[in-house]
Amino acid sequence: MASPMQSSFLPANTDSLAQALEAVNPTESISLLYLILEDPSSSSDALRIKEQAISKLSDLLTQEKKAEELRSLLTQLRPFFSLIPKAKTAKIVRGIIDAVAKIPGTCDLQISLCKEMVEWTRAEKRTFLRQRVEARLAALLMDNKDYSEALNLLTGLIKEVRRLDDKLLLVDIDLLESKLHFSLRNLPKAKAALTAARTAANAIYVPPAQQGTIDLQSGILHAEEKDYKTAYSYFFEAFEAFNALEDPRAVFSLKYMLLCKIMVNHADDVAGIISSRAGLNYLGPDLDAMKAVADAHSKRSLKFFETALRDYKAQLEEDPIVHRHLSSLYDTLMEQNLCRLIEPYSRVEIAHIAEMIELPIDHVEKKLSQMILDKKFAGTLDQGAGCLIIFDDPKADAIFPATLETISNIGKVVDSLYVRSAHIMA
Repeated sequence: MASPMQSSFLPANTDSLAQALEAVNPTESISLLYLILEDPSSSSDALRIKEQAISKLSDLLTQEKKAEELRSLLTQLRPFFSLIPKAKTAKIVRGIIDAVAKIPGTCDLQISLCKEMVEWTRAEKRTFLRQRVEARLAALLMDNKDYSEALNLLTGLIKEVRRLDDKLLLVDIDLLESKLHFSLRNLPKAKAALTAARTAANAIYVPPAQQGTIDLQSGILHAEEKDYKTAYSYFFEAFEAFNALEDPRAVFSLKYMLLCKIMVNHADDVAGIISSRAGLNYLGPDLDAMKAVADAHSKRSLKFFETALRDYKAQLEEDPIVHRHLSSLYDTLMEQNLCRLIEPYSRVEIAHIAEMIELPIDHVEKKLSQMILDKKFAGTLDQGAGCLIIFDDPKADAIFPATLETISNIGKVVDSLYVRSAHIMA
């Protein structure tokens, strides 16, 4: 067998592959695998060994966090792709892109890599692969918050895929479009795209992971419409699918289930769900965060609520879905607490209210002024004296509705007399 020092390549056979895998360190294994790929032989056995070498090489480069080398590998393999079937090429390309995605902090690299591959697939007329890489690129652009470019890419892609009637890819793209419109706060279009995804999914067999993703998105959209009971059932379906597959998204489905329980004032159920057999598998900061919020909600304590938001910032405030609903819950809870505290008073110091509610004075003052503007109660802020003055609820004067009713009745009488006079004149 030729050694790497004597030749510019290693023969693509099982012995060379075994030698590369048995190397003492990953760097040496990577070097030997590169030499196997340099073998000019294009026999069926050699091609099969090279495919295995590519798989092992991408795993090792991912392990060593060498994202740039993975990118170079894709460029280097282009001549090899002309020797193997298009389906195998698609599998290798998507495998290497997935390998780059496993390395943290490579979002920009993944976007440029996908753009390169889209250009190459277009030049090589590999439509099947191009469509899948474009769908991946759109997802990356959305994660990078480049919504306009992602939307432009998806619009053209959806028309093309609908024409080809590739149902499985269509489900992926419609789901992606739904997520994109949801990020842009366009709820009607997000729902329409999700309905299209469900329609396409009903016509084919959809893998459990994909069905779980559809259910998760359905739950998110129902929660956005404040239909938390329906949202809970969708999140539960998604959780069951992801839990069976040991998919990391299971913990997010469970977290959103707990959020729905809190939003419908069933915070006491949270502890029971967490301590269930399925819940115990996912104990960690995400569930601890929801438990802290549920405890704060049960006690109607804004102080505990703020402590939970501060202690679990990554799990609560940095999750846009949870953050949006908890902001609404926090505002409602604060308004209820403030209304209860000011009810006995006609004039009260803001500092006293802040002390009772255990929140900063400026925070309380800002909220009170907002509630006055929203007509949650009648009052005014005397900022010079630092007081809140509460007025009695103004009683509606009954004379105005009565006057309007009288005028309406007079109008009917006049109309009736006009009709009669018209008949007489005729």
